Amino acid sequence: MIRNVHTRDLGVPAGPFVDRIQELWPPAWGKQEFDRPLGVGADGGHGPIRYHCTSFTPGESITFAFREGHGTHTLSASGTVVRHELVGDFPLATRIRWALVVRWLHDACLEDLFDDFERAAGREPAAPARWSPWVRLVRRVLGTAMKRQEQRSFTGPAK
Repeated sequence: MIRNVHTRDLGVPAGPFVDRIQELWPPAWGKQEFDRPLGVGADGGHGPIRYHCTSFTPGESITFAFREGHGTHTLSASGTVVRHELVGDFPLATRIRWALVVRWLHDACLEDLFDDFERAAGREPAAPARWSPWVRLVRRVLGTAMKRQEQRSFTGPAK
């Protein structure tokens, strides 16, 4: 079982930020896109991460289920606090990927998102998120691998 929680006190009512998740999504993590307006049934995600919306209460919370069906992530608001919780009972291989790579990327992405929420709330974060050397390395390696894959899909297999 994996459970990962992030919270941030924005100093202003947090509810509107749940509704603005797409608008404020950090571009460095791939555009968050869906096949329809954000709401129950919307299918999409960001970058290679795919999910669909299973619950949406405007100004309160939104829950997405991963396409593989092993977990969810929920963004919610309570007063001035915004909270993101990822919960899943993932297969062993996914748990290993999570521990070695995904968790670090996920944490960096969420902290970037919460920084953007704070800026939209009218204040600079007290301690803006900084990517660790590990996050920078993994992003560089994955970026290079994804570019190679894109090139192969356009030019055919390498010879």
